[in-house]
Amino acid sequence: MLLVIDVGNTNTVLGAMESGEVRFRWRISTVPRTTDELGILLVQLLGYQNISVDDIHGICVSCVVPSVLYAFQKACRRYLKINPLVIGKGLKTGMRVRTDNPREVGADRIVNAVAAYRSCKGSVVVVDFGTATTLDCVGPNGDYLGGAIAPGFRISAEALFLKTAKLPKVEVEKTKSVIGKNTISSMQAGLYWGYVGLVDELAHRCKNELSSLFKDNGEKIHCVATGGLANLVGRSCKEIDDIDESLTLKGLWLLYQINT
Repeated sequence: MLLVIDVGNTNTVLGAMESGEVRFRWRISTVPRTTDELGILLVQLLGYQNISVDDIHGICVSCVVPSVLYAFQKACRRYLKINPLVIGKGLKTGMRVRTDNPREVGADRIVNAVAAYRSCKGSVVVVDFGTATTLDCVGPNGDYLGGAIAPGFRISAEALFLKTAKLPKVEVEKTKSVIGKNTISSMQAGLYWGYVGLVDELAHRCKNELSSLFKDNGEKIHCVATGGLANLVGRSCKEIDDIDESLTLKGLWLLYQINT
């Protein structure tokens, strides 16, 4: 069984995988923890699903928070007796990165792109609803071409609360109407439907630009969503074709196979 770990800015998602399928999945907060705290937490999560430490034969980690990566690596070595494979420079991905500075592209974005291209077998746009919302574009030949980065839903909600004197902090929620009858429902409507509009417009433009770049291809360009809010927000977006909350975990599994 392979343990895959996706360390994001807000949450860390872990998965226990067999034959490319996610058997068990956990989500924890990304906060500073000691090596021992992380190690004990990993053992407890596995034990809760009756998974023995000996059942884990490998670990693959994607991390966009360098300050917590060392603790994860050390915890894996100390408690699971495995030196994890960390997604980073020099790793084989099977995907050429066609950007101005490939080293600037976040590990999680490449992982998502690899998984989405393998699944769609053609041009694809990946929308990741994380702390930041990212859109990543892959051409029909499997090249990573770049994308767009926008503030995440929760960042937008937090900014609205912090930068106004009288507006309250509101929960992320889909509203039936865009015309709110009170301050809270008005804020929720503006945030939710405004965010749907933002994602749809960016995804639409990404698809159009991909079509322009590969005029002779003629294939449909798929759009796949992942991330913590993919189900809540993604289902209202007209440009999103599929939702896969485990896309990053599947990408980590694929990259582990390529590099071991």
